[in-house]
Amino acid sequence: MILKILIATAVIVLIVIMFDSRMIVRRYEIDSPKVDTPIRIALITDLHSCKYGKKQTKLLDAIYAESPDLVLLGGDIFDDVIEDTNTELFLAGISERYPCYYVTGNHEYWSGQAKFSAKIDILNKYNIVILAGTSEVVEVNGESINLCGVNDPDAYMVEIDSETDPQAYVEAQNRKEVTFTQQLDNVSSVSENGNFTLLLSHRPEFFEQYTDYNFDLVLSGHAHGGQWRVPLVLNGLYAPDQGVFPEYAGGRYEQDGTTMIVSRGLARESTWAPRVFNRPELVIVDIT
Repeated sequence: MILKILIATAVIVLIVIMFDSRMIVRRYEIDSPKVDTPIRIALITDLHSCKYGKKQTKLLDAIYAESPDLVLLGGDIFDDVIEDTNTELFLAGISERYPCYYVTGNHEYWSGQAKFSAKIDILNKYNIVILAGTSEVVEVNGESINLCGVNDPDAYMVEIDSETDPQAYVEAQNRKEVTFTQQLDNVSSVSENGNFTLLLSHRPEFFEQYTDYNFDLVLSGHAHGGQWRVPLVLNGLYAPDQGVFPEYAGGRYEQDGTTMIVSRGLARESTWAPRVFNRPELVIVDIT
């Protein structure tokens, strides 16, 4: 009888751990001779407008506790199905405290013309800097770093009526005309100033292409941690645009002097299947 109770308890505990969807904080440290004073970055990806407590307080409080110097939003902060309410509450909570930078993910584009424009309006409302194949030299703690960002490759999916919104139509056409590679070519040129150069890009599957440039650090998401994991055995079962057993499901990757950190993201109720051994995460990166 005691053995049966122990086995049943063990099974219950295992199930609870397997499907644990509580957010965790994942930390990484990047050592660079280009930085003298430490810089702390909070990376938020794949929120998909999911809920994290009343008015997003669980997510916001976790960020506040880390006191980042910058907040980087790595795409799919919005969703194409779930309303934007939770995302707007989140943006309202961080925008007055920290400099915030954003790049698009695929789901923002999948929303269609009207909803995509509404999402951009929300970002502008809270003065979130949108990096769309552009770069900025950012001053942080007395350090100058290059912050680069590229549009998701699905940028072509948004169709704009030229008569209804001429300016938005021109912007959409510009996105289509500049390829993903051209964006990388354009933003990478800023590295010539010798500063630490960071690329924010939603897609991790282009890591080998990123290493062709002089990026010191790439921050990505999109893979959702491979959705299902087996600790110490399988880092991820499936990721969009990488397929089964994705190479870049989540974690830290190094190649040719470039480090890429892939967040497992914060998506919960928006996912097609429950996360297994794959808790949503807030990523903190310390550049020292």
